[in-house]
Amino acid sequence: MPTIVTHAAVPLCLGLGFGSRIIPPRLLLAGVAIAMLPDADVLAFKLGVAYGHVFGHRGFTHSLLFAFALPTLAMLFHRQFRASAATVWSFLLVSLLSHSLLDSLTTGGKGVGWLWPWRDERFFAPWQVIRVAPFKLEAYLTARGEAVILSELYWVWLPGVVLMLVLMGWRVWRRSSEIPSFLETQIIPSVRVYKRCCFR
Repeated sequence: MPTIVTHAAVPLCLGLGFGSRIIPPRLLLAGVAIAMLPDADVLAFKLGVAYGHVFGHRGFTHSLLFAFALPTLAMLFHRQFRASAATVWSFLLVSLLSHSLLDSLTTGGKGVGWLWPWRDERFFAPWQVIRVAPFKLEAYLTARGEAVILSELYWVWLPGVVLMLVLMGWRVWRRSSEIPSFLETQIIPSVRVYKRCCFR
């Protein structure tokens, strides 16, 4: 798996890119939390659950069913997120799906249980380019840990920041293109009415 922090990259970059008018802060925080949530399954190790078990790591919490079910339930609370139900559903779905997708791109582990409960098979993406992160924190102080961090910066954070900047640029362009329209439809007619009233 990538590190837990890197799983926050997709919702963070998308949310900041689209801006708070589309993705309000509450929804952004929910997206970050839900993107990290599937790795709560590592607690199963403490309970003696095997890695390859359906309730083990990368099991049912990484499935497509889980990814679609949670955002669908969250739609019921869309007013608390200060966004439309469609926005809540789509943003949280992308955030949650990004977790299993990033896991499938790693160079280790047992794959992702996308098709649970229909199949117990684990899957990887056709390309494994992200170095798999170690479970132990002290491992990040080693050469292996450094390689993992650099790999995540290159394959996840760098593309994410580029996407964020593109979305921010699109917002600036959109606002600038709305100014002439606002002048033509609101300001100029108001000035004309004012002139008619005051100077006739």
